[in-house]
Amino acid sequence: MNMKPFVTTCAALVALYCSGIAIAGGEGWSSDFEAAKKQAAESKKDLLLDFTGSDWCGWCIKLNKEVFSQDAFKAGVKDKFVLVELDYPQDKSKLSAATLKQNEELAKKYPIGGYPTILLTDAGGKPYAATGYEAGGPEAYVKHLDELRAKKAVRDEAFATAAKSSGVDKAKALVAALAAMGLEDGLIANFYGDVAEQIKAADPKDETGFGKAAGVKARLAAIQDELGVCAKKSDHEGALAVMDKALKEGGFDTEETQKMMMTRAMILGKLKKFDEAIKAMDEAKAFAPDSEMAAATDGIKVRLEADKKAAETAK
Repeated sequence: MNMKPFVTTCAALVALYCSGIAIAGGEGWSSDFEAAKKQAAESKKDLLLDFTGSDWCGWCIKLNKEVFSQDAFKAGVKDKFVLVELDYPQDKSKLSAATLKQNEELAKKYPIGGYPTILLTDAGGKPYAATGYEAGGPEAYVKHLDELRAKKAVRDEAFATAAKSSGVDKAKALVAALAAMGLEDGLIANFYGDVAEQIKAADPKDETGFGKAAGVKARLAAIQDELGVCAKKSDHEGALAVMDKALKEGGFDTEETQKMMMTRAMILGKLKKFDEAIKAMDEAKAFAPDSEMAAATDGIKVRLEADKKAAETAK
């Protein structure tokens, strides 16, 4: 009897079991990130990372039911992606200690803003596109993923152009590579920090505006952190001071400035300075009346007026 086919089959089954394939995410999914990267490299595929909350996130459950569990989806991605489920359930007993530790580490490496977040990465785990729930079923989702995969080609072409360029031309190509992916700042910082340094070195006069934009983002992050500290202390006066200082210093685009003005108005509401809050909300709307944010000011103003009336009645 030729034992080689039998031994090979057993080895494949052991590898399949140990890698986490067909465990957490259903058939065809892996919960082992390192094994999935190896498989992607060997099969020349990309990774699709599903950051999910399988037992509490309604949109995650909906995406799994409408798309990921469907045969049309599996058939549409089998030659393109190795599928990886990174689950953050409320019931921790669903996952092994090793998987819980892995997912906790990956949550820091891939900072995401909500669930579900779907990241497309190359075989090494470097992200090039992000998405989430999309309506339309499995066929439409596969088409959506195909469109996102094109971002990788644009990224790589821009990087290739940069490699053959110097000075501002190199910086422009690198900026184009980062912009093509449309990733959140945290992902860019964690995975493309070296590119940002190359841009600064190639464009010391900041002709691309990349340095200025990075500075604004850093300021916004610092403001967000300060507001978070104030919120934990219920320090509304402190939060108001943060917003007043930021607005006085300026340097933000129209959308961000309007958001700050609206935030300032709501903080005044928390301080029960309702007349000032209502006036501030009107000013925020007038600042950019045709923006998407402006549409929300009327509803907030109604709530502020209601809170004012309730406070007066309570007296």
